[in-house]
Amino acid sequence: MIERGARLTLDIDKPAAGGRMLARHGGQVVLVAGTIPGERVVARVERVGKGVVFADVEEIATPSSDRRPAAFDWRCGGNVFSHIAYPRQLVIKSQIIQDAFIRIGRLPVPAAPDVLGSPETGYRMRARLHVQGDRVGFLREGTHELCDAALTGQLLPQTREWLGQLQTLLAQGEGRGDVTAIELAENIPGDRRAVHVELGSRGGASSLESLISGDRQVTDTIAVAPNRTLTLTRDVRSFFQGNRFLLEPLAQRIARLAQAERVVDLYAGVGLFGLALAAAGAMDVTLVEGDPISSTDLARNATPFGGQVSVRRQSVESFLASRRDPRRAAGAVFVVDPPRTGMTREALAGIVSHQPSRIVYVSCDVATLARDARTLVDAGWELTEVTGIDLFPNTAHVESIAVFERGDAEAQGFAHSIG
Repeated sequence: MIERGARLTLDIDKPAAGGRMLARHGGQVVLVAGTIPGERVVARVERVGKGVVFADVEEIATPSSDRRPAAFDWRCGGNVFSHIAYPRQLVIKSQIIQDAFIRIGRLPVPAAPDVLGSPETGYRMRARLHVQGDRVGFLREGTHELCDAALTGQLLPQTREWLGQLQTLLAQGEGRGDVTAIELAENIPGDRRAVHVELGSRGGASSLESLISGDRQVTDTIAVAPNRTLTLTRDVRSFFQGNRFLLEPLAQRIARLAQAERVVDLYAGVGLFGLALAAAGAMDVTLVEGDPISSTDLARNATPFGGQVSVRRQSVESFLASRRDPRRAAGAVFVVDPPRTGMTREALAGIVSHQPSRIVYVSCDVATLARDARTLVDAGWELTEVTGIDLFPNTAHVESIAVFERGDAEAQGFAHSIG
């Protein structure tokens, strides 16, 4: 029996979701941090879970040719892949996507999907920063310990300079003890910044104006198709994609994959995908967003499109359930970008009942995507394309895009069975 603190010599087999790599010891699955498939390592067991052992690498006996010096602290900012050369990171993330579809979705993906890469540094447009006294930073993974966000490489130089100024203000007593966290959003160039300050139980003793000079909103104009642009303004608290370098390529890819006369954009956020499609020429776009802050931004961003778009400020589930004749959506393309938990059973049942001709599913969690993909395939759609977008280099996160085309199978009765 493997116990906590044991030192194991392991041959690393393949990647696993979450950033660790899989090995076996006496038939027992061991998930090891800080390794690369193909390496032989010595690792120390940190904890033993049900059916799996978690370990940290202590010694690299046989290093991979893709190994490089790691980040200063791989647990800060989720830099769990920082020891891996970036081209190999993309291969590993592709394998993680493929494995999830095969293992969770029971769907064959014969070839590992392409993953679009990103510059490794300065990519973050959004961040949640924690404050402890006069220190500002990220929390180390799995702890309440603060770590230096500036050293992760994820922020622009001007953002790191701004953080230094903020820490100086806090050290001088401006809001010290009152501020617990800061939400940060920037535009693509990084020359406009929006901030939201969260106060602790004392509250009210400091204000945004006395702590930080900044805006409450940021605006970007992005190219979504040849000679077509989209301007989006968003509140710092609204959800938005986090990588400034891949924002345009992501919007352009969705605009291409979901191109149609009629589009329904579920979980629309501030309008990145649905309004990109409208800007690219779609003439009948319905955008659904239930969050009050994001939907306010969405309604404002949709104003220039007039009757070309319709904004529904309600939950996806209530929108789908309220359509009196769901079949009139047949032939439309649905774009879905749900939270990490994926779509609810009610949302899936609603989509199935509407029978769109194509579904373009954007996912920030490949496990829930693979789960939902199984449901859609069983309901008569065919999985025709899977790609990856590496929005967070050096981390274990990978965004996935799956395209489903309506097959010959009928979905009648299936919606009721999963509802």
